Amino acid sequence: MSKKSKGASKRGLIDYKIFVPSLLIIIAISIPFSMYEDESFHLLNSIFAQIVDLFSWGYIWYAIILVAAGLYLSFSKYGDVVLGDPTEKPRFTLFEYSSILIAMGLGSTIMRTGMTEWANIAVDPPFGAEAGSADALLWGNAYSMFMWSFQVFAIFVMAAPAMGYILHVRKKPFMRISEACRVIFGDKFTDGLGGTILDIIFLVSILSGAAVTLGLGTPIVTYNLAEIFNIEITFGLTLIVTIVWVFLFSISAYLGIERGIKRLSTFNMYLAGGFAIFIMIVGPGIFILNYFTDTVGFLLSNYVDISLYTNALDMGGTTHMESNTIFWFAYSATWAMLHSIFAAKISRGRTIREMILTYLLAPTLISWVATGILGGLGVHRYLTGEVSVLEVVQEDAMAVIPEILSSLPFSTIALVVFVIIAMIFMVTTLDSTTYTIASYTGTKNMSVAEPSKHLRLIVAAIITVLALALLRIGGLAPLEVLSGIMGIPIIVIQFLTIYAAKKMMDEDKAWINNVRNKKEK
Repeated sequence: MSKKSKGASKRGLIDYKIFVPSLLIIIAISIPFSMYEDESFHLLNSIFAQIVDLFSWGYIWYAIILVAAGLYLSFSKYGDVVLGDPTEKPRFTLFEYSSILIAMGLGSTIMRTGMTEWANIAVDPPFGAEAGSADALLWGNAYSMFMWSFQVFAIFVMAAPAMGYILHVRKKPFMRISEACRVIFGDKFTDGLGGTILDIIFLVSILSGAAVTLGLGTPIVTYNLAEIFNIEITFGLTLIVTIVWVFLFSISAYLGIERGIKRLSTFNMYLAGGFAIFIMIVGPGIFILNYFTDTVGFLLSNYVDISLYTNALDMGGTTHMESNTIFWFAYSATWAMLHSIFAAKISRGRTIREMILTYLLAPTLISWVATGILGGLGVHRYLTGEVSVLEVVQEDAMAVIPEILSSLPFSTIALVVFVIIAMIFMVTTLDSTTYTIASYTGTKNMSVAEPSKHLRLIVAAIITVLALALLRIGGLAPLEVLSGIMGIPIIVIQFLTIYAAKKMMDEDKAWINNVRNKKEK
């Protein structure tokens, strides 16, 4: 047993060696950003713009390589390796498992991008298309679907094989990046400063990302509540919404995966499905089905073009799609380790193939359907002139959502249900985040135990205080850009974990020693 493992029980509830420095770094970053928001935002934007100019090709190939790595691990001999005892059944049914991954992977963000992203593209379309034209509308919804496709979910899941293997097969007590890389760097690096730095990088990126997500998620609710009750959007309203959110996700995180996260995730799948059917029945259902069919065909025909598009020849100037794709991949990389660690935790009894393909396919399918319905409704309202979507989105993208929903019959019901779904999605995302951070920073043996309930509440409180403070003084915008920049070191760590997973399975000959009996398959 390593020195780190022996001393774990003596450190109390939290491993302060990685938790305190991470929190201090976040605070140290947030204070100047909040005091000089405009200056810091412009500085970080210029830094990120330089990164985009220099490494657009790199981000694009990074996402594609991860998809290829996922397919390789899934369909090679490694795909049959079971994360845990080969004789045990998976912890969750396939529906429960998929629902948890969807709730974690998509969250309320899919509701925002599904309703607004097509319009952002339609007013600034790629490939020389005319703004507002039929081609621009098809590019818009196709790109909205592309944002939630195989590349993004490969980014989310490809560190999970290593994390799941150390937790469920090698039974390591700590579910940490440093532990996964022990097989590469050895005990001295892992138990020393190098391993600590790896773990701090993870925590800084996740704590900042969680605060940004909580801050950016509130407008999805506040804008619609303001429409329902005909009130102004104030910090007081934001505070109330955030407090309700915190209360709900703290309870869910406290209850744990079985009684909290799983139940909320599966319930929200049913509720979202019912809302989709409601829109199809009372809204332009036939148009949505036709437009969805056109969009899927358009996306499949142009998937390679979108995936590899850098606009190197600057045809028609830089458009929203190029810069947003790079930011989206970079921002997703920030969340990659969190998603992978959570996926690893809930995948006991699953094979590597089941874990990777479920994460690649289930959220993609649901996000395409959600985008098809929400985007189709918005496009229909734009074409009929009921809502001036393209004009509104250029002034305030979030304001488009209540305007589109208000155009439906029984609009109040639509707005209320939309708010409830968004709230639950955010709760499941944040309680998964809280649970994972508590698992990561705790001192319990994660191969046999759940993270401390009290620690989950402490993490929830820290995320909330940080998000509210930044919302109040206006520091979220620079932190959002910083979250994208923080994805750069995470990319390097991701590739290390993929190599580590293969190396560990090769050392253990896991494709022979840790697979299901053919009669059990």
